[in-house]
Amino acid sequence: MPPPSSLQGQLLIAAPTLPDPNFARTVVAIANHDDEGALGVVLNRPSDTEVADAAPELADLVEPGDLVHVGGPVQPQAIVVLADFDEPGEAAFVIAGTVGLVSDRTALERLPGVSSRRRVFAGYAGWGPGQLEAELEREDWIVEAARPEDVFTDAPEHLWSTVLDRKGGRFRLVARMPVDPSVN
Repeated sequence: MPPPSSLQGQLLIAAPTLPDPNFARTVVAIANHDDEGALGVVLNRPSDTEVADAAPELADLVEPGDLVHVGGPVQPQAIVVLADFDEPGEAAFVIAGTVGLVSDRTALERLPGVSSRRRVFAGYAGWGPGQLEAELEREDWIVEAARPEDVFTDAPEHLWSTVLDRKGGRFRLVARMPVDPSVN
């Protein structure tokens, strides 16, 4: 079955056979996908660094102790913020429901007043024209609709299995695969 013309608002779940170690067992929320490529954020790779330590200017946007998440291998020094907006029109791109990418037009000091929760990422995932489509054709990714709770999960280390289990069918078996099949 061909992928939909745009995967905005979808999750890309790394297939167990995906050869790129940057994306092993990742879940990527797609924020934008068009003829020029795609932009997404890896949701399930928290770092060991607290937002307050890495970007003190963002500390008031998140809960004390919240960690910076590794959003992807592209521009790892770039900060990306996802938020649950009161009005989705505030988002640069909507991912799921009222959750979206914070736009340049939303000043950081205004963000707490227009959103209920936020998560900070370092870097993002990006694909050039046709690149994501080729990866989908190779079956490197499993596609599932994004939900707001995927972005703000309290258990990001289990998100890959959780989303595959939710997808059901044969994906429930994949969700239970050990990282190293030789230990099975």
